Amino acid sequence: MLKPRIRNLLFSLLALVSTTWASSPPSDHTNNWAVLVCTSRYWFNYRHMANTLGMYRTVKRLGIPDSNIILMLADDVACNPRNSFPATVYANSDRKLDLYGENIEVDYRGYEVSVESFIRLMTGRTPPSTPRSKRLLTDDRSNIFVYMTGHGGNEFLKFQDNEEISAFDIADAFEQMWEKKRYNRMLFMTDTCQANTLFSQIYSPNILATGSSRLGENSYSHHNDPEIGVAVIDSYTHYLLEFMEGQNKTSTKTMKDLFDTYSFDRIKSNPGIRTDLFPFDLDSTLLTDFFGGVAQVEVDDKPEPSLFDDDDDELSSPSDDNGSLPLAGKSRAREGLAMGMARKAEREEKKGRLGKEEGRRWVGWEASEGAGVGWARWIALPLVLVGVGSCVVFGG
Repeated sequence: MLKPRIRNLLFSLLALVSTTWASSPPSDHTNNWAVLVCTSRYWFNYRHMANTLGMYRTVKRLGIPDSNIILMLADDVACNPRNSFPATVYANSDRKLDLYGENIEVDYRGYEVSVESFIRLMTGRTPPSTPRSKRLLTDDRSNIFVYMTGHGGNEFLKFQDNEEISAFDIADAFEQMWEKKRYNRMLFMTDTCQANTLFSQIYSPNILATGSSRLGENSYSHHNDPEIGVAVIDSYTHYLLEFMEGQNKTSTKTMKDLFDTYSFDRIKSNPGIRTDLFPFDLDSTLLTDFFGGVAQVEVDDKPEPSLFDDDDDELSSPSDDNGSLPLAGKSRAREGLAMGMARKAEREEKKGRLGKEEGRRWVGWEASEGAGVGWARWIALPLVLVGVGSCVVFGG
């Protein structure tokens, strides 16, 4: 009999495990992807590139590999001649952390970042020549985090300051992805003026959307760096990254915990959240379901087809359910294998005998048993002497 104290402790542990399992059911996805897009160019939009690189660093730190991150930067402020700190991008005026660094992998840069390239990437309609690093290789078990930042307005976002993507374009692209089974769940996040209008037209299931500002509101920068000369990050992204900095790969924080940090007093705008298309509880959806890596595998309980069936001496035929090709029975197959090995050994032995005879034929002057000098050497020696003599006589 267990002591009452120990028994009560065990019951408490079981109750805790059951509660945790019920509140946080295992996710049904096997891989996470991130599509991070900065749509702005020109030096004065420095903060938009810092926004994107800050998000890039976060998802990479939490476990999403570069192979599953598509990074799109419309400009390269790190190499801009106005940059007082060449080859660097900072999101804070203390400049303690270089977001550009040495391990960044930009997949689309400059004029490669366009409305067309973004839609083709998301819907899987890239040209055949597109390298693997520029493809979104997702399936119906993929969770996708889509982050976009730039200059926007009511239901549009500017690309390269000369074209726009509309909320309808985004909604139709996501619907194509759903129809083609290119995602399991999606988190769509935007940091731009009137950002919430960009997800107003989405109608595809399993999409959780959030933005930095509602209709008629601007999305403000957080602070400037006097030495760089421009704003270095937007308020919405700054506070989001500040929260994410306290998380790790095993974090149990949920999307509700993230959304609870939204504050008009800090962000200076009203962030929006759209959940009507997302049929899952926010307090049971982990941050790492979108921001982190996944190390899950699917276990297939179906046994692998074997060559021989233990219950039957005959192998399956085309009329069987498994559709195997007709082969001989078990015993016949084994006999055939043994005969093949015997024939191979016989050929090797015969080849060895022929090799020895050929060797003796060419080096017949060597004693085959190692006893004395072969007769060919005595015949060859006079012939050599005669040839040397003729050369002396005739001056050859």
